[in-house]
Amino acid sequence: MKITRFFPLLILFTLLAFTQKSDKLILKEYPQDYFISPVKHTIRLAGTFGELRPNHFHAGVDIKSSAGKVGDPLFAPAEGHISRIKIQGGAYGNAMYIEHPNGYTTVYAHLLKYPAEVDEWIKAQQYDREKFEVDLYPAPGQFPLKQGDPIGKMGTSGRSYGPHLHFEVRDTRTQKAINPMLFGFKMVDTKAPKMHQIKVYSLNDKHETTNAKVLNVAGKGRNKYGISGDTLTIGAWRTGLALKVYDHHDNVSNWNGVYSVQMLVDDVPTYAYTMETFAFTEMRFLNAHIDYGDQVEKKAYFNRMYRLPGNDVQIYEQNGTDGVIELSQNRTKKITMIAADIHGNETRLEFWVKRGEVKDEMSKTFNYFLPWNEENKVVNGGMEFYFPNGTLYENMYLNYNSANDKSVEFYSNVHQIQDYKTPVHKYFDLSIAPNKSIPEGMTSKAFVAYCYKDKVISFGGEWENGMLKTKVRDLGDFAIMLDTESPVIQAIRYKSDMRGFGYMSFKITDNFATDRITKGMRFRAEIDGKWSLLTYDAKNDLVRHDFREDLPRGEHHLRLVATDDRGNSTVFERDFVR
Repeated sequence: MKITRFFPLLILFTLLAFTQKSDKLILKEYPQDYFISPVKHTIRLAGTFGELRPNHFHAGVDIKSSAGKVGDPLFAPAEGHISRIKIQGGAYGNAMYIEHPNGYTTVYAHLLKYPAEVDEWIKAQQYDREKFEVDLYPAPGQFPLKQGDPIGKMGTSGRSYGPHLHFEVRDTRTQKAINPMLFGFKMVDTKAPKMHQIKVYSLNDKHETTNAKVLNVAGKGRNKYGISGDTLTIGAWRTGLALKVYDHHDNVSNWNGVYSVQMLVDDVPTYAYTMETFAFTEMRFLNAHIDYGDQVEKKAYFNRMYRLPGNDVQIYEQNGTDGVIELSQNRTKKITMIAADIHGNETRLEFWVKRGEVKDEMSKTFNYFLPWNEENKVVNGGMEFYFPNGTLYENMYLNYNSANDKSVEFYSNVHQIQDYKTPVHKYFDLSIAPNKSIPEGMTSKAFVAYCYKDKVISFGGEWENGMLKTKVRDLGDFAIMLDTESPVIQAIRYKSDMRGFGYMSFKITDNFATDRITKGMRFRAEIDGKWSLLTYDAKNDLVRHDFREDLPRGEHHLRLVATDDRGNSTVFERDFVR
């Protein structure tokens, strides 16, 4: 399209921002020859940047191992220094951060091993602090690196369920995550994204959903899709759309996330998002970007092509619209959706929409109306909660119910606050009053229980003004329960004669899962009265102690203590020979 010089600047910007090639949807130029690959083998991805994950956008790319095993060597992609080491039982597991002089930081998660000199320093810090989970910041000159220096080995530590490298590039100053594939890393990708379904929302004058349905899309030729009958009649004055789409790469079977999706109405750019960069504080806005109910119920990921009012993640093109489509009865509107991967492979969906007979909206049944852009507090007998501003993505018509469950497990009414299919963004204060006496000496064992399907999750809590108060970030059923059971310690690799063994390990489980806001499980191991390092694998509930060279041969005494969030402890105490 030719653009004459007298076009207004706003129109020019809009046209450029929505150019239908994905490589034009980049806000900034990134260095292409500065970094080399952190692996020596061909890059194949098990996960893409911005991919839709439970409660967050994926902040990096997941690089597969060369042969499906741990141990692939990793290398510094450019000169720099190790600026941070973080070790956790879950999340990123063993992670390393390298700061580079060009203003970017690269991140490596789920590592199996660090370089020997780094590993020795980490263990010294862990023993000094008597902690396994540490967050360390070496001095800039402590661990300098040249491009290509070995930095460790690929593993599966933390919340990793297969050998891979989670690799990130961040802006050092802002710590915003940037799509690593924008930095010139090479991989083979000739396949376009595949579209699967659309979801159609009938919206009222406040852009609230009054009805929704899912439609399959069908192939109409190479990388082209449509719907049955081509024209969709919607019984509403306006509509919002959502798209289920996945990217596919050569030589892998994974269904990965796409780089960008654009929507045009009558060939006019109306809505688009691009997975180029975002802040870590924005990651939970994923729950507004997708249809959250479908995700938690069916594990289905629909990308909304219209914006909920409380969605503030900065991945959307700014063109003055929120993606809501006004419908006409006598004129169809052409809808075009273009999904692209970062290598420019595109898929296109086209269909038409028009307004059908608009039925009267059914009145909503609710107890409280909570505006999305205000603070909200509800006090109702034995329960109260406070939503800070920014907790909701859209107005909430809150259904609340309180029931006196006669089960001996509950020490309060069960308070149903909306349902688990409704997302909230921030932690909010929740207080619950008991409805019967808690046994003497047991108040410290009380916790706020979140009853989710067939699971109970502890959100902990502290007593305040006769109520048990905590912070939660879910909606659904809550009650007070007691936790009086101690953790269970099971010896996996342990016996009284440990000669010839390099390590001992134990499986430690508890009766209730905990939310991340609680203290969680705590461990302490002592050998001959001295603190000993236990590594923790949260996904498998395993702790492990590797024997040190300075442990002399002969008899030793092990004391292992596991303590849960409510202070229940189990002690495993044995003598062994080393």
